[in-house]
Amino acid sequence: MPDDERAQLSRLIRRVRVEPGRKVTLPADFDPGDTGGIAGRAEAEPHLERGLELLARYQDRLAAQATHGVLLVLQALDAAGKDSTVKHVMRGTNPAFVRVHSFKVPSVEELMHTYLWRYSVRIPERGVIGIFNRSHYEEVLVVRVHPELLERQRLPAEMRDPDVWRHRFEEINAWERHLVRNGTRVVKVFLHISAEEQRRRFLERIDDPDKNWKFSAADVRERRCWNDYMHAYSEVLSHTSTRWAPWHVVPADHKWYSRLVVSALIVDTLMDIDPQYPRPSEEERRALAEARAELEAEQPS
Repeated sequence: MPDDERAQLSRLIRRVRVEPGRKVTLPADFDPGDTGGIAGRAEAEPHLERGLELLARYQDRLAAQATHGVLLVLQALDAAGKDSTVKHVMRGTNPAFVRVHSFKVPSVEELMHTYLWRYSVRIPERGVIGIFNRSHYEEVLVVRVHPELLERQRLPAEMRDPDVWRHRFEEINAWERHLVRNGTRVVKVFLHISAEEQRRRFLERIDDPDKNWKFSAADVRERRCWNDYMHAYSEVLSHTSTRWAPWHVVPADHKWYSRLVVSALIVDTLMDIDPQYPRPSEEERRALAEARAELEAEQPS
């Protein structure tokens, strides 16, 4: 990649990265309408297409080398564009090496395990890009906003105290460090939408019959907890943005910009891994030569 392209990637990422140890207060600290100085969709489109080209190329090498995995964690409030981000950013990749998991209300079996269990079994294998559409962070976001959900997790009585959230931050940080140390790179994205843009998108879903399926009355009930979610996200960003797995607050009021930034984050991660096509051993080269000779001998005269 030319130096100017890598520098552009770095600028996009620095703008949205939460440096470890930083105290974050939402919504004040990040502007959900920011576009990084890019004038509009037309200016962004060539950069996005270039990013998707690089993503496809590096994904092929990641799959071939099969020593690392990449886990993209997507968190957001409703209507911020998680699904459309996955659809557009991953459109040029090989689906055989992509795993997308959307975590819904936990089952009875999942509730009978520790809270990280159902996420652990969905970690992408080596050579694969995995995407968590909502993730283990729901356990310190929605469960914190709705503490009655914590009761369903059947925690021992001595663990149901105000320190439960601090404990979970520590446990999540340690778990992600374990993943990174074992070859799974963790890319964490919070798609940051404004209350007004969410309201507008909700109305669009109500008014457009083709989008009615995307809307639920529960979405409006959750919107009433907006300030509680801002506090919960502020705590998550402040306590779980680490050197090995930093958070990125990606402005989401303009979908074209959020897609550009998310693609840049994945490409930058793959470039840092720098996967290579495996080189055959001497024995494998001999086997290739023998196979070539056999196939050439079958050529019709």
